Amino acid sequence: MKLIVVGSGGREHALAWKLLESNQIERLFCLPGNGGTACLDRCENVAIAATDLDSICQFAQKERVDLVVIGPEVPLAAGLGDRLQALGIAAFGPTQAGAKIEASKAWAKTLMVEAGIPTARAQTFDQAAPAITYVQAHGAPIVIKADGLAAGKGVTVAQTLDGAIAAIHTSFAGTFGEAGSQVVIEEVLVGEEVSVLALTDGQTIRPLLPAQDHKPIGEGDRGPNTGGMGVYAPLPRITAPIMAKIQATILEPTLAALQKRGIDYRGVLYAGLMIDPEDNVQVVEFNCRFGDPETQVILPLLDTPLLDLLLACVNRTLDQIGAIAWKPGVGISVVMAAAGYPNAYPKGDEITGIPGALDQGVLVFHAGTLWKQGQWLTNGGRVLNVTAVAENFTLAKEKAYGGIAQIQFPGAYYRRDIGYRLFS
Repeated sequence: MKLIVVGSGGREHALAWKLLESNQIERLFCLPGNGGTACLDRCENVAIAATDLDSICQFAQKERVDLVVIGPEVPLAAGLGDRLQALGIAAFGPTQAGAKIEASKAWAKTLMVEAGIPTARAQTFDQAAPAITYVQAHGAPIVIKADGLAAGKGVTVAQTLDGAIAAIHTSFAGTFGEAGSQVVIEEVLVGEEVSVLALTDGQTIRPLLPAQDHKPIGEGDRGPNTGGMGVYAPLPRITAPIMAKIQATILEPTLAALQKRGIDYRGVLYAGLMIDPEDNVQVVEFNCRFGDPETQVILPLLDTPLLDLLLACVNRTLDQIGAIAWKPGVGISVVMAAAGYPNAYPKGDEITGIPGALDQGVLVFHAGTLWKQGQWLTNGGRVLNVTAVAENFTLAKEKAYGGIAQIQFPGAYYRRDIGYRLFS
């Protein structure tokens, strides 16, 4: 088989690495890939951007690939899945209509309300003045969300009215482009955030291990949001009864609501959830793809072949796959970021010490890297994901940070408290 993985981040490196465990794959192309995928056996980077839909389709036709796995949300929202299917090329990822569940928070909120899916009360605005009037009436804390895709940075949990008003002005000022032309304002949900990524073939939906991301840049979850600074899985807090509740009250009703709208959704349905102290579950947001960095900690724990699962989703045979199997143990993944991230950051700095980290028994998934003339260089804000699997979280944390200690690049930044809720 020949496969394409679309994207260039740590998620795509993890997907390629896991897929290549299958001997069925003769060749895997990463479009455009990164410094990590450049060094995988049977893998080739191709300099085609994830947003260049025409070139992706042409390349897939030329190479006669058997499956295209679409990593990022932007090409999904632009309709890459639809384009490939129209050419008779199998694609893992929802259609453009299905991707609206991430591409428009207002659309997703309407779907949830209509389907009775538990979520925060909210209102949508397309002008700043009424939005400001609304937050003045409701007070703070309050959540301001740019409606569209903003690379994980369009959400502000404002603790003060001034902060809320500033977030509204930021969105309507064009900071997030067209994505900020509407804002969704909603009540703050209190509790513990959980990511549940589920695979679906449009009829059957099955969750993967629950994970917990750490979005803010600063330790103790302080500072601006990022694309994610670290993650661990599974969550001891999420028991079998809570997972059954998530399946029955969120995953299955959401799939049914999509079906009711005539949407054939095949791919990942990612539910960002809030669990309160009484174990009530509400949806914070939905995403239409594998999470980043959740994928980098979930896939190393997966025992069922990933290729089998993705093909079952595409071929609508997920109900014929037995229970998803998991390896023993737990995982922690820590992001190493460039100095200045999530704001402006340098590129082109040499990265050293990765072989030493691998000798410590960790996995190093490349996110923003480039392989050039026999060395790795930084090429993004989130540079590396250092993932450790062990029999318990104490050992996994020691292993992950031991691996990080081996790696150097100028200004490298990482949170030292990933998984802190486990140890408090």
